Amino acid sequence: MDALQRYLEYLQFERGLSLLTVKNYQRDLALLFELQSELALDTLQPSHIRRFIAILHGRGLSGKTIARHLSGWRGFFDFLIKYHGAASNPCHDMRAPKSPKALPKALAIDQAVQLVDMEGEDVLALRDKAILELFYSSGLRLSEVTGLNISDLNLNEGTVQVLGKGNKSRIVPMGKHAIDAMRAWLEVRQPAISSHDDQAVFLNRNGQRMSGRAIQYRIKQWALKRGISSNVHPHMLRHSFASHVLQSSGDLRAVQEMLGHANISTTQVYTHLDFQHLAKVYDAAHPRARKK
Repeated sequence: MDALQRYLEYLQFERGLSLLTVKNYQRDLALLFELQSELALDTLQPSHIRRFIAILHGRGLSGKTIARHLSGWRGFFDFLIKYHGAASNPCHDMRAPKSPKALPKALAIDQAVQLVDMEGEDVLALRDKAILELFYSSGLRLSEVTGLNISDLNLNEGTVQVLGKGNKSRIVPMGKHAIDAMRAWLEVRQPAISSHDDQAVFLNRNGQRMSGRAIQYRIKQWALKRGISSNVHPHMLRHSFASHVLQSSGDLRAVQEMLGHANISTTQVYTHLDFQHLAKVYDAAHPRARKK
């Protein structure tokens, strides 16, 4: 098709897109031409595009993939309007169907306990145990852990004050294991202090505040050492905290407050995790649920 070739040349030479990107646009438009079948381009209406979207959705394409195709089609019709006198763009105001939100991954309870029960008497092991216990005990974000100062800890009351999203401060309880691990770390932390940052709770070998990347690396290394094959990261520990507390208590509002979610709808995703747990228990235990 002449219009298609001119459009691809326009993308490459006038807009300066890479050959790979131009090929992606070409694939998007090839799909459009497949779907339009006997219909002429200048006869396509929004109703046709909606039908094409439904067909792609029926083929199992994700909302994200369909949105990308739509973007390619929309750009092509805009080109036809600008340079070839086309009357309208049938893709305007068209949206792809939303993909189902992926559930956050959480460790099983025995995996989480296996991870935080790591042992070691050297300084780095004591520091890392305090980090792991704090993540799993209090459900903190990575940025909240890296930003912790000594003054944020109240070990006598078993709480930690953190600065969350939107610079909102909240106080979160710490479990006994996290408190014990934190005390053990703070006893050996003092000699490591240098002039770099004497307020940071978690320091690296040089006495500097630990970065988020360093904490991510240490957690992954400990997970491997403890025989956990999952790609364990700080946010997985936060998810594990939330889902395990919800399984035990069923108190969604309390979990929302501890996680620092502004809207309870954000926290409700963990009810799906809880349901998955209940469904597995039901399938394993209920005599009418067992497969023959």
